[in-house]
Amino acid sequence: MTVDNSGSVWFVTGSQHLYGEETLRQVHEHARVLTAALDDSDVIPVAIVEREPLTDADSIRRVLGEASADEDCIGVIAWMHTFSPARMWIGGLNALRKPLLHLHTQFDRDLPWAQIDMDYMNLNQSAHGDREFGYVESRMGVARKTVVGHWADPGVQQRIGTWIRAATGWREAQTLRIARFGDNMRDVAVTEGDKVGAQITLGATVNGYGIDALGDAIESARDAAVEGLLERYDDEYDVAPELSPDGDRRDALAQAAQIEVGLRAFLLDGGFGAFTDTFEDLGRLRQLPGIAVQRLMADGYGFGAEGDWKTAALLRVMKVMAEGLDGGTSFMEDYVYHLGPGGHKVLGAHMLEICPSIAAGRPSCEIHPLSIGDREDPVRLVFTAPPGPAVVVCLIDVGGRLRLVANQVDVVEPDAPLPRLPVARAVWEPRPSLSTAAEAWLTAGGSHHSVFTMGLGIEALRDLAQIAGIELVVIDEGTTIAQFTNELRWNRAYYHLARGL
Repeated sequence: MTVDNSGSVWFVTGSQHLYGEETLRQVHEHARVLTAALDDSDVIPVAIVEREPLTDADSIRRVLGEASADEDCIGVIAWMHTFSPARMWIGGLNALRKPLLHLHTQFDRDLPWAQIDMDYMNLNQSAHGDREFGYVESRMGVARKTVVGHWADPGVQQRIGTWIRAATGWREAQTLRIARFGDNMRDVAVTEGDKVGAQITLGATVNGYGIDALGDAIESARDAAVEGLLERYDDEYDVAPELSPDGDRRDALAQAAQIEVGLRAFLLDGGFGAFTDTFEDLGRLRQLPGIAVQRLMADGYGFGAEGDWKTAALLRVMKVMAEGLDGGTSFMEDYVYHLGPGGHKVLGAHMLEICPSIAAGRPSCEIHPLSIGDREDPVRLVFTAPPGPAVVVCLIDVGGRLRLVANQVDVVEPDAPLPRLPVARAVWEPRPSLSTAAEAWLTAGGSHHSVFTMGLGIEALRDLAQIAGIELVVIDEGTTIAQFTNELRWNRAYYHLARGL
């Protein structure tokens, strides 16, 4: 599945006619330079489009209304080059339905001390022009990200690029379609949730399909497509001898390839970007999908095991946000702990479905028994994630609203080889410690399913939460349980009151 980065962000500059046409000409030229610099930046993933300087309420309302209606526009960056009286912006901000970033910068990095006169001062007024704009944004309760610093600073461009990645994820969420094959795992609480409420908040639609519909698609898979996929397996992975072309279990690999061909066709034909399955409802499937799910995730699809549509949605959105970045993004589950010497650690894994985008090397393609599902042994890719910083995040329904719970972690090498563990895995040390992180996660109601990413950081999640208007709580090196518990209490009161205002 492809990730669409064809959208654009509009760059709008605020000014007024008070200072004369020569000043406006310079404002326009400076805006062109800024736009071109941002558009050329390697850390900004979409095109930046400059619009004419906005100097009155009618032009502001028109341009921001056009941004809201333009499907190609994923967000707006606003900069007040001079003093732009902010009452002019009220109508336009009321009309804006796209994410907003307020860039507080000025054209010159260094002041030309000996040449400064009042013409220079009138032209370069963002130091107080942006304050006027910020006041109206706050007075109106406009959700936005504010970035401060010189526009050519790599750190400033990085923060803008991070926000744009969140905006691309938000755009994806608006039209995301999720297919659920079967229901969620019986008697499980956290995989439930309000699908209508989630659609109102995020835009994503969740619909269920009988497992026989998937079975029909699998049985319709053409032999040539299956054979071609088997060749790709042989070429891309270290295939276990029993699954090799001359192996005695090659038929099991052919079954797995047939599942992938049929599942991929079903998702493609239906325009789905994410999906779920459950081992409690497999119908005519001869094995639980393993390698098929892993490869679909590697191609950008969202997935949630046991009917977990919220995690499937979050994974797809984060896949879009992380496109082009180093480090993969995968479905994950905290499975077991190491609580002994050498540091407390989490061993994260799942029965089969971990995305090979997080693999440290070439995965091996293996077949092993699975004690659940009551089907034949499933084929899966086995690998270990490389060391480095990562984030583990989940999306939960806390009753009438959604909450993101995120933990910064450090992936480490396993203390010893894992020769008998037949699944993909990652080992990490949670920040600030396993005990504090796990207590905070439990206090927040965090789920056992999560999204694991080595490509995105916390700032991208903050930007996404701000755009979507949902809660985010972060567990990091500075977390204490007392502070974290109070934050949850304050958030609960805030979101309760915000719903009624």
